Amino acid sequence: MLAKVIQEATDAVAAAVKGVDNILDAITGSVKDQVVNLLQGTGEIASTGIEAIASIASGAVKGAGQVGSSITDTAASTMSGIVKGVSQVGGDVVTAVRGGAQGIVQATAETGGDIGSAAVAAVQGAIKAAGDVGANTSAAAKSAVGGVLDAATTVGGSAVATVRNALLSAAALPRDVIESALKGTNGGKK
Repeated sequence: MLAKVIQEATDAVAAAVKGVDNILDAITGSVKDQVVNLLQGTGEIASTGIEAIASIASGAVKGAGQVGSSITDTAASTMSGIVKGVSQVGGDVVTAVRGGAQGIVQATAETGGDIGSAAVAAVQGAIKAAGDVGANTSAAAKSAVGGVLDAATTVGGSAVATVRNALLSAAALPRDVIESALKGTNGGKK
């Protein structure tokens, strides 16, 4: 089922962005529609699984990559679409953010992209999108950090160190929140 979700999201995003002037709005809208369709069919994220949200995010990154969209812009638009979709159906935004962040970094790794930049953009996107819908931005940031570290752990090698260093060196992220989130995960080990 997850492979089908990834493929559907890839195809939907690739189709949505072809020939449009505002690629980022098209990504956000397409991802939001995918999330709404998925959650309306099951009722909530818990029964759908964080993996399904991660699969939508992964497919979005792959679809946007087919048309040459930058990973940082794609990550932010993908996260915005996930949060808007989950919020629209009354789901748990913080849980969805973790899945979205995980899918963004995983797909970036699979396509040979810069996972550090993807991780930072996913966390930034989560904070902004959560704020836009009135959700707890600190909780969203911590959840996104957990998701990017989950993906980095799966990728292996130096991915965890790359993601951790990128998060800590990003001036645009609230350092205290990032440090707190890293301490609460295996990515915070020194």
